Amino acid sequence: MTFPILSALIALPVIGGLVVLLVKRDDLALPLSIASSLVTFGGAVWLLFAFESGEAGFQFVEKSTWHEPWGVGWHVGVDGISLLMVVLTAFLFPIALLASTAITHRLRQYAASMLFLQAGITGVFLALDLLVFFIFWEAMLVPMYFIIGIWGGERRVHAAVKFFLFTAFGSALMFAAILSLGFLASDQLGGPTFDFVELLGADLTRNAQFWLFAAFGISFAIKVPIFPFHTWLPDAHVEAPTAGSVILAGVLLKLGAYGLIRFNLTLFPEAAVDLVPVLAVLAVIGIIYGAMVAIVQTDIKRLVAYSSVSHLGFVVLGVFALTTQGLQGGVIQMVNHGLTTGLLFLLVGMIYERRHTREISEFGGLATVMPLFAGAFLFTAFASIGLPGLNGFVGEFFVLIGSYLSLPGYAIAAAFGVVLAAVYLLWAYQRMFTGEITVEANRGLSDLNLREKIIIIPMAALVVFLGVYPKPALEIIKPSVDAILERIEEKTDYVVPDFGSTGDIAVEVGE
Repeated sequence: MTFPILSALIALPVIGGLVVLLVKRDDLALPLSIASSLVTFGGAVWLLFAFESGEAGFQFVEKSTWHEPWGVGWHVGVDGISLLMVVLTAFLFPIALLASTAITHRLRQYAASMLFLQAGITGVFLALDLLVFFIFWEAMLVPMYFIIGIWGGERRVHAAVKFFLFTAFGSALMFAAILSLGFLASDQLGGPTFDFVELLGADLTRNAQFWLFAAFGISFAIKVPIFPFHTWLPDAHVEAPTAGSVILAGVLLKLGAYGLIRFNLTLFPEAAVDLVPVLAVLAVIGIIYGAMVAIVQTDIKRLVAYSSVSHLGFVVLGVFALTTQGLQGGVIQMVNHGLTTGLLFLLVGMIYERRHTREISEFGGLATVMPLFAGAFLFTAFASIGLPGLNGFVGEFFVLIGSYLSLPGYAIAAAFGVVLAAVYLLWAYQRMFTGEITVEANRGLSDLNLREKIIIIPMAALVVFLGVYPKPALEIIKPSVDAILERIEEKTDYVVPDFGSTGDIAVEVGE
C-alpha cells in the first residue's frame, strides 16, 4: 500500500479544524467538525479491516528522515495495541462533538480545538519516533487546556491550570529521559537515534534502565493517573464540558497506560520486572481508594471521575502482572473503560443540561418521568461494574486471571474493587432514579430525544458486542502482547507464567 493512511488519520482532523476556523460562521462549526471527524472515523474503520490480525509487528509503516545526524525523522506505524486505541479515538470524537450542543460561545474555536486534540491523540498512538511522540504528547495538551479553561464550569481556570501543571511536570521528565536514551544508545547503535524500533536494539545497563523507567513512568503515571498522581483528575473531569470529560476518560487517560506498555515494558524490561511490586501496590491502592472515595461523593460527575481512578487501576495491574492474560486484559480494559465511562459522562451531561445540577440529592424518582434515560444509565452502570455479557466483564476477568498467575495476593485484593463498584454505582442509581419524585423541578423533565438516542445507541451496541463476542479484539491484541512478553523473557530472567492458550480463553469468553 502506498497511500499514507496513518499520516492521513493525523492530518484530517487538523485540516478539518482549519476549515472550521476559516469558515467564519458559528452555526456551521459543529456540523463541519462532525463531518470531519466522521471522515477520519471512516479511515480508522478501513484501517481496522485492512489490518492483519495475526501479525505482531508494526503495519502501514511510514518513515522518512528529517535530520540524519541526530537520528530524527517521521516514523509512524500501528500494531494490535495501538490499532484499537486509534479506532476508539476516531469513534468517540464525532459522538463527543454531537454531544456539544450546550456550547454556545466561541463555537468555531471550540470545534477546532476538539479536532486539533483528536489529531494530537492519534499522533501519540501512532508515533514510533520518540521526539515525534513527544511533540504529539505536548500538542494534545494545549487544546485540552483550552477546552477545560474556556468552556468548563465555574472553577474551570483552576482545573485547567492544575491539569497543565501536572502534565507539564511529567512532560519535562519524559523529555529529559528521551534525550538521555537517544544519546546513551548512540555508542551501540552507531549514533544518536530516537527511533523506537532502533532503540530496541540497545542494551542499557540495569541502573540506566531504572532511572529512564522512572522518568518515563512518572510522566505516564500522571496521565493514567496512578495513585498518588491522581489529584488533578477529579477537578478536570468535573469542570470540563461534557465532551471534554468524554474524551478525557475515553482516550486521554489511556495515553499513560499506552506509554507504559509501549515504552516502559519494551525499552526497559529489567527495570519493569524489578518494579512490578511497586506498580502492583499502587494499582491496587488506586482500585480500592478510587472506589471508596466514589462511594461518598454527592456530585454524580465527581463519582464517575473517581470511578476512573479505580478502573484504570485494573489496567495498570493487568499490565504489570506480566502475563499474556493480564496484559491482554489491560489493553481490552482500556477500550472498555473508554466506552462505559465515556457513556456515563454523556448521560451525566444530558441530565445536567436539563437540571443544571449534578447533586445526587437533587434527583430521585427519575425513572418515572425518564424511563429510557433511567434504562440507559442502569445498562451503563452494569457494564461498568462488570456484569457478564457486557464489555466490562471481559477486561476485568482477564486482568484478574492474569494477575492471579503472577500476583495472587494483589489479584484477590483488586477483586474487592469490583464489589465496591457495584456499591457506588447502584447506590447512586437507587438515589437518583427509584422511588417517588421528591423535587418538583424533576416532574417536567423530558426523556431522551432523537439526538441523544443517536449518541447512546452506537456506544451501547459496542458495549454489548465486546461483552458477548470479544474474540476479534482479543485476536488483534494477542500477537503484540506476546511479542512484548517474549522480549521481557529474552532480556531478563523472568519467565511468563503459563496458563494454557490465551486463544482458548478468548474462545470461551467470546463464544
